[in-house]
Amino acid sequence: MNIPWQKSNALQKRASKVMPLGVNSNFRFWGEGITPYMQKAKGAYLWDADGNKYIDYRMAFGPIILGHAWDEVNAKVAGEIELGTLSAMTYELEIEVAEKMVRMCPGLEMVRLACSGTEATMHALRVARAYTGRERIIKFEGMYHGFQDYTLWSTYAPVEAYGNPRSPIPVPSSSGIPRPLGEMVVTLPFNAPDILEQTLRAVGETVAAIIIEPCMGNCGAIEPQKNFLQFVRRQCDKYGIVMILDEVKTGFRIANGGAQEVYRIKPDLATYAKALANGYPLAAFGGKREIMSIIGHGVSQGGTFTNNKPGVAAAWATLTILQREPVMKTIAKRGKRLMNGISKIFDEAGIPFCMSGYPAMFSYAIGVEKVSDQRSWSASDKEYYLRLAEALMERGVMPDYDSREPWFLCYAHSDNDIDRTLEVFREAVKAVKR
Repeated sequence: MNIPWQKSNALQKRASKVMPLGVNSNFRFWGEGITPYMQKAKGAYLWDADGNKYIDYRMAFGPIILGHAWDEVNAKVAGEIELGTLSAMTYELEIEVAEKMVRMCPGLEMVRLACSGTEATMHALRVARAYTGRERIIKFEGMYHGFQDYTLWSTYAPVEAYGNPRSPIPVPSSSGIPRPLGEMVVTLPFNAPDILEQTLRAVGETVAAIIIEPCMGNCGAIEPQKNFLQFVRRQCDKYGIVMILDEVKTGFRIANGGAQEVYRIKPDLATYAKALANGYPLAAFGGKREIMSIIGHGVSQGGTFTNNKPGVAAAWATLTILQREPVMKTIAKRGKRLMNGISKIFDEAGIPFCMSGYPAMFSYAIGVEKVSDQRSWSASDKEYYLRLAEALMERGVMPDYDSREPWFLCYAHSDNDIDRTLEVFREAVKAVKR
């Protein structure tokens, strides 16, 4: 990668002495000598440690829905933390955030806050198991539900390791995950209703929950095929299974009511993080009153920092702005123009591709005409995607250095930013040959 990252490289060497890989999340490590470090970010832009400026389409892996360091959000946080940053008591602002979420999201009747998406999915699974009295869960290959042991299966492994799609093999995505947990996890291909139906005929009565992202947020933003989410809903009803819709990425991003609004689906439980607080640390899970009400009655859920004032205040401000301003319409308009422009550039260059996702959160797979799950996506030209990403970054546009990760837009991305991005994209495609 031909970018002057002298300070980033020095920071990486320094950090590597006290932090594994020199980062605090594996996702932030791109490799030795090619891992950028940040100086600042504002609006739609990010500056690395060497002062290079980028139009940012990573948006912190999706949380930034308004823009980096959004003034109104920061002002609300600054005002609230003067009254205390953390308490062993509940305060009114927490209640107001929960009320806003219930009003905005069709499937929510009650909510509990958490600190991260991992925590939210972990708690939702515990509640589902307690509610049903069952232990087994079903998840889909290539879907990421956080770093907890129960769902970090068949997430990043080569698809050849998954076995036959009608009888998949759960593959742990890390050393250190207890092998016996694999006996309680059923992994299946996404968008395969016949395989799901076949599986449930065999084990449906033992399944506590089906946890599913509305789209494959960590695998090219692959969307659900028509009526697939509704099919999952019906199967959950048939077998008494709790449907957990993981909206950590889609919540408050693809619509004010998330995927529940877009697909007109009501899960039993849903999980949130990312765009909920525009970059401040806060997550949540919630759902039907009947299910959520078992918490505190023999079912444990909690956390010292679940009501941290900065996160709660940021969520209050973010949700207030989403309700007040045309955030989603603006992002949708500009995101659609960006998607269409990229598609036109690929078409003109004769490069086969397919576009997936939503204007606020999209991706493209190179060299394939259609993707429906991780197995089909794996046939795409990931090496070309990365070389193209490098060319874009060299020209001041920053997508993620991972073809699985979608492009994210925010309210601050302007029409001029879209114009410039398409200009750079055209240059990059001309420069990078397949």
